[in-house]
Order: sequence, then C-alpha cells, then structure tokens
Amino acid sequence: MSDIISPGTKETGTAQGELDILVVHIELTLISIIQAVALTFLVDRSYELLVGLRMLFWPYAVTGLLIILIFWSRSLIHTLTVIRWPLDLTHNFMYIACTLVEAVTFTQLTNTVNWYALNTLFGLMVWALFVLDLRMIRRRIRDSSGPTGSKLYAIVEREQLLSIKFFMPATVVFNLLAMIAIRSWPALLIQRGGHVMLALVQLVAALGYLVYGTRFFVQVIPMIAKTRQEWREDIDTGADNPEANGMNSISGH
Repeated sequence: MSDIISPGTKETGTAQGELDILVVHIELTLISIIQAVALTFLVDRSYELLVGLRMLFWPYAVTGLLIILIFWSRSLIHTLTVIRWPLDLTHNFMYIACTLVEAVTFTQLTNTVNWYALNTLFGLMVWALFVLDLRMIRRRIRDSSGPTGSKLYAIVEREQLLSIKFFMPATVVFNLLAMIAIRSWPALLIQRGGHVMLALVQLVAALGYLVYGTRFFVQVIPMIAKTRQEWREDIDTGADNPEANGMNSISGH
C-alpha cells in the first residue's frame, strides 16, 4: 500500500509533471505521423501533375501543401499551449478522422468538384475540432492561476473564437460555393479552365492563414515556457502543502 501515490504528496507532483511531458510527446508524435501520411498522398498525386506539366492543376498541389503546413502548425501551437495530462482521446481521434478526409482530398487534385466537396467536409470537421478544443482551452484557464498563464489563455481563447466564428465558416462557405459553381457552369469553369481562378483564391487564402498562424505563434512563444513553469510551481506548491490540498478537496465536495 505504501507504493500508492496519495493526493497532495511530492510524488504526485512529480508524476503530474512527468505525465504532462509524456502527453506532449504523444501529441507531437501523433500530429507529425498523421501529417506525414497526408503528405505521402499529396506527393503521389502531385508527381503526375509536375512531371506531366499540367500547370492548370499546380495551384491545387500548392494549396494541399499549405493545408498540411497549416494543420501541422496549428496542432503544434495547440500542443505547446494547451496539452497536459490527462490525455484527451476524443481530441486525438478527431485529428485522425480529419487526416483521413484530408488524405482522400489530396487524391482529387484533378477532379475539381470532388476537391471542393471534400474540402467542405474537411472544413466542417476542422471547425468541429476547433469547437472541441475550445473546451480544453477553458479548462486550462481554470487551472492556470499565474499571471502569464492568465494572459496567454486570454489571447489563445480570443484567437480560437476568431477561428470558430470567422475563419472556419468562411472556409466552409467558400468551398461549398466553389463546388456548386463548378457543377452549375462546367463549360466555363472546367472546359475553359475558369476553375483556376477559384484555385488561386483558395491558395492565397491558405497562404494568408498560414502567415497569420505563424505570427500568432511568434506572439505567444515567450509566454509558453513561463506558463509551463507556473504549472510546475503550482504542482510543487500543492505537493508542499498537502493539508491545504486536502481541505480544498473536502470543500470541493
């Protein structure tokens, strides 16, 4: 029985810190693997377009690469700012499900109707992922009492809401309207190559969002390490004051 770690002990604080690090490693490994899988599908289809000089479809290949970079970088930011023990399996399952649709989308670089239809579905799934992750962010707001952590999560929550209320709805609507337009006017948008204009708009939007996400990451970098240090200090403080933790546990009931 002495091997059991009791709440409020120094062993508990050490275990919590180790589990936080372990979960971050799991998350980083997962997002790197799944986006590597998506990149494999994109490379396979882009090879034909590049070697065959099918330049009308090159914007789709470039946009596919930008989608991978966006997904990977956004997941990286989320991991470094939000993820800690316990592991949220629903969140990780959504990563895998989104990557499934993403990879299938990359097989449709030359089928414009399917490209925009699948991107609409992918956008809806990522939108749902943003909503799901908002719950995790608000959980971090509750358990981050330090000044840096409070400032960081106010910024992260505000940016998350911006994506939920503007960026993702705009993405879904654009892809849906593009699909409808191509189905409605195939002579203009397919036979005459008018779809390239839609592809270029999508490419520019993806590039802009990637730049925006990169700047956001640069903004929060100085606060990430300080916030995680505050977490460790909170754990150590709790371990050094087991009686206070016990009273908090009782009052919580």
